[in-house]
Amino acid sequence: MTYEAEVQFRFDSTFTPTYGSGFGSSIEDDFLPEEHYKITAPAADLNAKQYFKLFEKFMLCVGMCPASIRSGAMSLVFNDYVNEEEQRKVCKEYELTMDEDLEKKYQDFKERDAQWEKLNAHYENNFGSEPKDWGRFQRFAKYTDDQLEEMLDAYDRLKFDSANGVA
Repeated sequence: MTYEAEVQFRFDSTFTPTYGSGFGSSIEDDFLPEEHYKITAPAADLNAKQYFKLFEKFMLCVGMCPASIRSGAMSLVFNDYVNEEEQRKVCKEYELTMDEDLEKKYQDFKERDAQWEKLNAHYENNFGSEPKDWGRFQRFAKYTDDQLEEMLDAYDRLKFDSANGVA
């Protein structure tokens, strides 16, 4: 069995000019007196996001502002008729925070900052400040203590040999 489907959005507008004040003077240059849009798409396999994308294109064609389109889409999720559990699912999917959760999130950040300050104070008390040239330190962090000792010995030999003119 073959299934075919098509979705269409259609917009028709006409303007009846009044020629009372001179020929063509009642029509602005950037205004079209008549517009016709017909957007079609195969609908057999469109998912919800594709339908919304298609409708967004239609709304742009009829002059809607992108911010208004986004606001309208969000109003489908975040209105009084949608249950909070469903709203929270969308928030989780798109990493959004609901206003009701901001205070808890703020308290979590404050707690994390306090823990970070405590760790930094502990580090400075026990180990001093971190090295001035942290990048150089990180270059050698991947080596074991034995490998570092070997490199130091090789460096000392090289320095000694170059000081004594050995090639």
